Amino acid sequence: MQITFFGTSAGLPTKERNTQAIALNLEPYSNAIWLFDVGEATQHQILNHSIKLGKVDHIFITHLHGDHIFGLPGLLTSRSFQGGEHKPLTIIGPKGIQQFVETTLHLSESHLNYPITYIEIENELSYHADGFTVTAALLNHGIVSFGYRIEAPNTPGKIDVQALKQIGLEPGPKYQEVKDNDTFEYNGLIYNSHDFKGETRQGQRVAIFGDTMPCKNEYAIAQDVDVMVHESTFLEGDKTLANNYHHSHISDVFKLAREAHVKHSLITHISNRYTLEDIEALCEAFDASDETPSYQIVNDFDSYQF
Repeated sequence: MQITFFGTSAGLPTKERNTQAIALNLEPYSNAIWLFDVGEATQHQILNHSIKLGKVDHIFITHLHGDHIFGLPGLLTSRSFQGGEHKPLTIIGPKGIQQFVETTLHLSESHLNYPITYIEIENELSYHADGFTVTAALLNHGIVSFGYRIEAPNTPGKIDVQALKQIGLEPGPKYQEVKDNDTFEYNGLIYNSHDFKGETRQGQRVAIFGDTMPCKNEYAIAQDVDVMVHESTFLEGDKTLANNYHHSHISDVFKLAREAHVKHSLITHISNRYTLEDIEALCEAFDASDETPSYQIVNDFDSYQF
């Protein structure tokens, strides 16, 4: 899978950073793309990338602050003319997201040529699509804000052809039965299919957080994930200021990553007070510590393959 960032700024856009938008490419599990938040000008950012709006079949909104949703109506209307015709779309987010979209489209007399299904979350979510499991839990941001945990389907182990040949079973349609079932019958005997397959490979796990200060639910969302996307509006100084505004400090993110056993963290939602040079200098200081977990402070158009 691949995560691409189309906006990495906090609150306001800057010359280097657009407001929040993340694309999750589900390949090789699925041909679909899921978007997480759609800040202002997201559709313009996507024009600079190979991603096609027609492949986007789910949009997940973390919370209803403008830097996370003001680009949504424009992107939805453009999707009608960029490969989305007659292709259903599901929008998942906090209560109120349907009213926001429908009111904006109605008042602007915008008409879509595809259906939208809305799923509004009040406290938590358990959702299944394309073999994926998505759970969501409330964070602590002053308004309703969610973190999403995405779990890809497990990949069955490969058929052990040599082991099957040893019992006399040559390649053919019967191999599909071995692949799909726990047991199979051959020459009057019942065999355990798992004895003829490699180890099942666990699906990849991703955590994508909305804005938040540290809270208990973060640990359930982030536990043992391969990749965590987390805001860090504040990268230095006293973390009290960050938490007073219901945001996270870099030390909060590093602590969560260590204690939840996150393999790699992608840090976004960076305050406009930091220049690229500031961030480079801060990263040098972070990297000098043995306690710093694996991380990357991302910029617009950065991609991470995993």
